[in-house]
Amino acid sequence: MELLGKTREELRAYCETLGEPAYRGSQIYHALYAERNFDLARVTSLPSALREKLAAEASITLPAVRQRYVSSDGSVRYLLGLGAQKDQARSKAAAVEAVFMPSEGRQTICISTQAGCAVDCQFCLTAQLGLIRNLSAGEIVAQVLLPLAEMEKGDSLTNSGRAAEGEEKDGLAARTNVVLMGQGEPLLNFENTFGALRILLDEEGVGLSPKRVTLSTSGIVPGIERMAKEEVRPKLAISLNASNDEQRNVLMPINKKYPLEALIDACRRYPLRHWEHLTFEYVMLGGVNDTPEDARRVVKVLGPLKRVKVNLIPWNPGELPFKESPESNIEQFRRTLTERGVPAFVRYSRGRDVMAACGQLALKEVGHTPLEVLP
Repeated sequence: MELLGKTREELRAYCETLGEPAYRGSQIYHALYAERNFDLARVTSLPSALREKLAAEASITLPAVRQRYVSSDGSVRYLLGLGAQKDQARSKAAAVEAVFMPSEGRQTICISTQAGCAVDCQFCLTAQLGLIRNLSAGEIVAQVLLPLAEMEKGDSLTNSGRAAEGEEKDGLAARTNVVLMGQGEPLLNFENTFGALRILLDEEGVGLSPKRVTLSTSGIVPGIERMAKEEVRPKLAISLNASNDEQRNVLMPINKKYPLEALIDACRRYPLRHWEHLTFEYVMLGGVNDTPEDARRVVKVLGPLKRVKVNLIPWNPGELPFKESPESNIEQFRRTLTERGVPAFVRYSRGRDVMAACGQLALKEVGHTPLEVLP
């Protein structure tokens, strides 16, 4: 029985099958997600007999940290090895990436929901991998737990990611932002993604605030509609990246299935909370989608929506036939949107030198001395 990724209710039911009271499952849940204790032998709230029983019949399988690539800006790209999923007959071993980005007083963790991706965005290196397999809820949650556990130890991250001398270790999760913007399309792995999110956003679990977690989608309309009905959900971000269907069909072939009219209609009907905006991400590709005419068309596309903002993301170089937009083009684009009532911000990605930036996650080896790999 794999325990990582199981909900409180599942763990309570499991303990009952072992002849134990259900509340023991709640204790395991707290130890796993709130305490980030992955060694059941050290969960002293459990009686020794139960710990011995769990050691024989259950497991907590964390991804293997194959390598860490440390950026000059303090970001860490994790290359994680995943075994075949025990409960999936056709599952296979895979590798995936997560990125830890420390900042003053907080940290951001970018996680993956699939190994590879099937959406085939032309400007993204991850698309070159194709879809390898979906990640389980436990494999998704683990990408948050691993960096948080290392932060608490303070022994395996860059100096800028370490807790200050004497700083309280409690409350790390409260200072953590999580973005589902790594490998894969989250809404094409809906069940496992939201299984993980329910644990991440549970105050008794990992304890993240919905205001600090963002799911980014390429525009899977049925997934957006389904997400709108979820009681527990993160913020929503849409990868737009084009100003009309013709352009988006080329850059993001998923647009042929879910064109802009259908996408914007789903966004129009999406129930925003009182504190929430819809975020649209727009990767700036030099000479492709970065003209003043593109900016004016984006304003028109987003016209039917209330409470939106646009993040302009300079394209991060890779072995693809694109080039970066000049800074002057990006600034003019931003100004055009802002002057027409659409708040726009330029978001430079971190970790570019170790292939950890937006669109660069493609399991690439880089010539950079990594930190020591945990045994």
